[in-house]
Amino acid sequence: MPHNAWNNERIDGPLGILGGTFDPVHFGHLRLAEEARRGLALAEVRWIPAGQPAHRAAPKASAIQRVDMVRLAIHGNPGFALDDSEALGAGPSYSVPTLERLRVQIGPRRPMVLLLGSDAFLALSTWHRWRELFGLAHVAVAARPNYRLTGDTMEAALADEFHARHAASAAAIAEGPAGRIVPFGIAALDISATALRAEIATGHGARYLLPDPVLDYIAANRLYNHPE
Repeated sequence: MPHNAWNNERIDGPLGILGGTFDPVHFGHLRLAEEARRGLALAEVRWIPAGQPAHRAAPKASAIQRVDMVRLAIHGNPGFALDDSEALGAGPSYSVPTLERLRVQIGPRRPMVLLLGSDAFLALSTWHRWRELFGLAHVAVAARPNYRLTGDTMEAALADEFHARHAASAAAIAEGPAGRIVPFGIAALDISATALRAEIATGHGARYLLPDPVLDYIAANRLYNHPE
């Protein structure tokens, strides 16, 4: 069964969307997805590796390799699913067209939730067609303990959207298909893909920072062996 073929009638709860380069996927990504799934009462988190990211340099691993690593990382979690459409498609990956595609798939009424880290959210106003995101999905912002998301840390246009759309409770997600901004707490796992690649390139290893099957895949395919 293709990874982008879905029977959405079986699941009518909120659908979480986690995009990224996943170069490589690591425990920080997995913990964010799992805490979002539980804390926001999501029926599923759909992982969408980017093909050609629009906002950053080209990934070091190929699209197929990054899809393979995500598949290995999420295997066995029934609350996670992989969508490889963006990674294997042509052209750069932009969030609004991705959400438009998913909205057609799941219909107009089902809540959809775009999952972002706080750093990504604070840069949201630089994204392509960013205001249109709110007509397609809710935006859930992962905040570490003791971090308070406030309008005074944001660019003015984003602060206006935040004040208009902010919801203090995750229950707001179930009240409509899109349009709210909902912060949620996550454990402080300070892991970055850039640092992981550097560890692997210098031969120090990255065990316990990402799943063993992913680490074994990286070794078997000789990924990230050269300093950036």
